[in-house]
Amino acid sequence: MTTVARAIRAALLTPEPRSKCFVTRQVARDWRAGKLAWEFDVAMPDQPAWPDAPELLPPGQMPKRRKAGSERGRIALWHSLAHIEFVAIDLALDMAGRFGKEMGPAFVGDFLAVAADEAMHFALLARKLAGLGSHYGALPAHAGLWEAAHATRHDVAARLAVVPMVLEARGLDVTPATLERVREAGDHNGAKILGRILDDEIRHVAAGTKHFLQCAEMAQREPESYWQDLVKGHFRGQVKAPFNDSARLAAGLSRGFYTTIAY
Repeated sequence: MTTVARAIRAALLTPEPRSKCFVTRQVARDWRAGKLAWEFDVAMPDQPAWPDAPELLPPGQMPKRRKAGSERGRIALWHSLAHIEFVAIDLALDMAGRFGKEMGPAFVGDFLAVAADEAMHFALLARKLAGLGSHYGALPAHAGLWEAAHATRHDVAARLAVVPMVLEARGLDVTPATLERVREAGDHNGAKILGRILDDEIRHVAAGTKHFLQCAEMAQREPESYWQDLVKGHFRGQVKAPFNDSARLAAGLSRGFYTTIAY
């Protein structure tokens, strides 16, 4: 029987996007079916395997986004979303594989389910790009998305504080406006995709928040101040308003966590 750690590591080291999606979803199915041994006998890689394209650029070197209504602007939008979801597969896999032994089977199950969702999101977005005559890898992409994972590789509480509760929570804030613009442009298929992603991301942030509260209890810390300390210490960006308070609250992330450190 393959171990859960070896299965997750194999998915992380699969570079081709379509194959990574397939392998990731298979790992999640095997876990649910009890086909993976509870053993962490291999370490997670410092960085996942990624395809040669897209070219990854520092944030300051990314080309300016084309006008949203133009064909190139639409492709750039869907390509950037596809890249976010592609990296999110690896973020969830690494969470399960790196911290699973410490946090237990429920934690592994939650984040393998998140990884499977992200793989499905990427597949939907890749299909959307194909319908526009493009593909993932056709444009440069943001190189900084993995930085938060690498910076928190030794601390599960910091990883939970930054990745689900800052980065993914930001998706809850910005996706509704993007969805509305897409719908107003008459792209009902695109709006349906974004609606599905938004619903799933609420569950993803909820999973991160649930396990963060467990970490706070183990550390005997008040959750909100503990989260704020970890974000100040490990997140290089800013927690920016405006916030989708209702979606955040549905994910268990109350205003008391973020309003006092927001910009």
